[in-house]
Amino acid sequence: MAGTRTAVQLGVASAVVGVLAACTTVSSTSTAPGSSPATSKQVVVGLSNQTMAVTFPVGLAKGAQQEADKLGAKLVVLDSKGDVQKQGSDIQDLIAQKVNGILIVPNSPGPAQAMVDGVAAAGIPIASVHGTVGAGPTDVPYDKLSFTINESADTVGHEEATLAKQALPTGGKVAIITGASGFLENTTWTAGFKSDLAAAGGFTIVAAQPGDWTAEKGEAACQGILSAHPDVALFYALSDDMAAGCAKAVTAVKSTAKILGNGGAKIGIDGIKDGTIFGDVCFKPVDEGARAFDTLYAQITGKAPAPKSVLSYPIPPVTSATVDQCAPQW
Repeated sequence: MAGTRTAVQLGVASAVVGVLAACTTVSSTSTAPGSSPATSKQVVVGLSNQTMAVTFPVGLAKGAQQEADKLGAKLVVLDSKGDVQKQGSDIQDLIAQKVNGILIVPNSPGPAQAMVDGVAAAGIPIASVHGTVGAGPTDVPYDKLSFTINESADTVGHEEATLAKQALPTGGKVAIITGASGFLENTTWTAGFKSDLAAAGGFTIVAAQPGDWTAEKGEAACQGILSAHPDVALFYALSDDMAAGCAKAVTAVKSTAKILGNGGAKIGIDGIKDGTIFGDVCFKPVDEGARAFDTLYAQITGKAPAPKSVLSYPIPPVTSATVDQCAPQW
């Protein structure tokens, strides 16, 4: 998101077999097809995270850890540092440790598919969190995953369009600040937004520029758009960091353009409270990580079958009137 994600190298990851020196090897038995659930020994789940240097993935790990502690299970967190090849190596490490299940926060859908294939071949259940695997539709998980849990891609765009219509009841010129090139969210989080504004009438999308998920590049993108289209009335930034950067650009030229952020991060909620951001959509990474762990744990222990579906959670839109409904989790 990820606004919630760092740009990563694209391409098929090379798998490097071997246990990381920093990780402790565990002896729990994996749940292979046809075997008994892992109930006699402590359940061990591996989390292959995107990066622990960004607050959203950190929130996912926090939620998963809280649930593991509550259930008496063990969570092994590996930080891929936003690197596709390292994530492939980390996945091989978890297979070698014979963990009972794996949660992957994928850096890139294509390489993640090869990693999931390897985990499935080892008979270990795996689910994806906050990201898709493979090139299939976003509403169906890759067939070798137990499930995917993610913010509803369709809902994001529709909720942002609702905020846009509140900000500009009679319409106006709109610009979109996307994330880094290659991220699926650039399409999925804007499709419903564009279609809803077109149906409403009175709105014209005059520009779309990448802000690469950062405040600095979000600010630069908005500066360029304001130079070419000084009468832009609304910016929709796909991340709160980019929205905060855009707010600086708007203030610098004394524009009256309103700004929509996305993600419910502290920087976005603070922007709503100080009036520099009009609205936001509230993501909850801690809750998401906890639910992912709980769902996989239930499968591992035989308490529930693999959902084999895309799970989501409520992501309410908020403005200054409703901002207290979104307590930032990242």
